[in-house]
Amino acid sequence: MLQEMPNPAKPSLAGRAVLALVLMVGFYALALGIAGALLLVPFAELKYAHRLHAKLTVACVLGAGVILWSILPRRDKFVPPGPRLERKKHPRFYEELGRIAKATGQPVPEEAYLEMDVNAWVSQRGGFMGFGSRRVMAVGLPLLRILKVSQLRGVLAHEFGHYHGGDTKLGPWIYKTHEALFRTVEKLAESGSALRHVFIAYAKLFLRISNAISRRQELAADQLAAGIVGSRAFGEGLRAVHQGGMAYQVYFRNECVPAFGSGFRPPLAEGFARFMSSPAIAGAVEEAVSREKAEDKHDPYRTHPPLHERLAAIGPIPPEPPPGAPPPVDGDPPSISLLEDLDVLEDQLLRAAFDAREVAKLKPIRWEEVGTRIYLPMWTKAALKAKSRLQGLTPALLLDGKPDLEGLGRDQLDKPGSREEAQAQGAVVLGAALVVALVRRGWALHADPGEPVTLDRGGVTISPFTLFSDLQEKKLTPDQWRQLCSRAGISDLDLTALSEEGGKTPPA
Repeated sequence: MLQEMPNPAKPSLAGRAVLALVLMVGFYALALGIAGALLLVPFAELKYAHRLHAKLTVACVLGAGVILWSILPRRDKFVPPGPRLERKKHPRFYEELGRIAKATGQPVPEEAYLEMDVNAWVSQRGGFMGFGSRRVMAVGLPLLRILKVSQLRGVLAHEFGHYHGGDTKLGPWIYKTHEALFRTVEKLAESGSALRHVFIAYAKLFLRISNAISRRQELAADQLAAGIVGSRAFGEGLRAVHQGGMAYQVYFRNECVPAFGSGFRPPLAEGFARFMSSPAIAGAVEEAVSREKAEDKHDPYRTHPPLHERLAAIGPIPPEPPPGAPPPVDGDPPSISLLEDLDVLEDQLLRAAFDAREVAKLKPIRWEEVGTRIYLPMWTKAALKAKSRLQGLTPALLLDGKPDLEGLGRDQLDKPGSREEAQAQGAVVLGAALVVALVRRGWALHADPGEPVTLDRGGVTISPFTLFSDLQEKKLTPDQWRQLCSRAGISDLDLTALSEEGGKTPPA
C-alpha cells in the first residue's frame, strides 16, 4: 500500500498566492500607468498649450495602443501534446493514477496525454485566467520507457504534489502575466519604442521572483512524493529522469532522425531504452551529471533546482525501502507496460509532433535492420564518391599513414572546413568503405542505438568508425591492427569493390 498523507499541510500557499498577485497587479499597474501617461501627453498639450503635434500625438497613441493590446488577457487554447490516454484503453495506467490520487487526496485529472519528452507535468488548462479550466496531465513516452513502475509512482506523486500545493491554481495567473509581459516587450521592440526597456527591466524582476517561487514549489512537491513512495524509489526515479532528459535529444537526433529521413520508423520507446542501456552512453551521462554538479552556479532564472539540491532535500536514500513504501509490482516492470497498443500510440505521437502526412509514409522497421537498410546505403554512397582515392588501399594499410584523410574528407564536405574537420570526415569515409567491403564478404553488421557500429564474423569483431580514435588514444597500434586483419583474412581486401546497391552484391 502507498503511504497516505494524513491532512498534509499545503506548503505556504497563501504566501505564494499573495506574491503572485502582487507581481500580476504590479505589471498591469505599470502597463496601464504608462499607457495612460502616453495618452495624457497630447491631451495636456492641446488643453494647456493649445496646439497638437501630429507626430507626437501619433507616437503616443500608437504606443498606448500597443501596450493596451498586448496586456489584454487571452482565452487559453489548449493544444494536446500527443494522443490522449483514455481510461478504458489503458486501465493499468489509470490504476496507478488512482493510487497516487488517493494518497495525495486529489482527484484524478480529467485528461491525461502522452508526449514526446522525458518529462511529466500537470496543469489547469482552458478557460479564462484559470476560471473554467480543467485538470490536465501529460507523461512522456521516453520517460515511461526508462522508469520502473515504482519510480513512476514517485514522479506521479511529485506531479500530484503540485495539485496538492495549489501550484496549478497559481499557474494560470503567473503564466498569463508572463505571456502578456513578454508580448508587450515584443510588440514595443517591433515598433522601435524605447519603452520596451522599462518592461524588460520588469520582466527580469518578474522572472527572478516567479522562478524562485517555482523552485520552492518543486522542492515541496519532491518532499511530498518522497513521503508517499519512499525516498529511495523517488530518488532513483528523479535521477533517472534527469539522466534521461540529458540523453534524449542526442538519441532522437542521432538515431531517429536518420531513420525518418530514409523513410523508416523504428520503435521509439524501445530504441531509447537500448540507447540508455549502452555502457558508453551511461558513462557519458554519469560524467555529465558529475560535471553539472561541480560547475553548478546559482541561476536566478532557473525554474527547477539542480538535481543535487533536490536529492539533498528529500534526505539520504536508505539501502532498503522504508516500512509502508509500495512493494515491487510483479518484479517492478518498466512503466511502459502500463500502456496498451504501444505501436499505435507511437504513430499517433509522431503525427501530433510532425507533419501527419509525412509520418504516414514512414515504414516500420526493427532496430536490428537499421544498419543494413538505412546506414549501409549511405555508407556505400560515400565510399563510391571516394573510390578514386581508395585505389591501392587495403584494410591492413589503414593505420599506416597511407590514407589521405584530409583529401577524403574534403571530397565529402559540402562547404570548406578546417583541416581537423576534413580529417575527421575522411576517417568516417574509410570506415564506411570498410563496412561495405566487409558486408560483401558476409560479415554481420550491428548498429544498435548508442553503441559503436561493429561487424563480426568467426569470433572476430571490428569497430570501423573508431579505428583512428583508438589509434590516437593508444588503444590500438598499427601492428595490432595488421595482426587482426591477418587473423580475419581481410589484409588485402579491395576497398574499391563497392556495390551501388548498399551491399547487396553477393559476397566475394
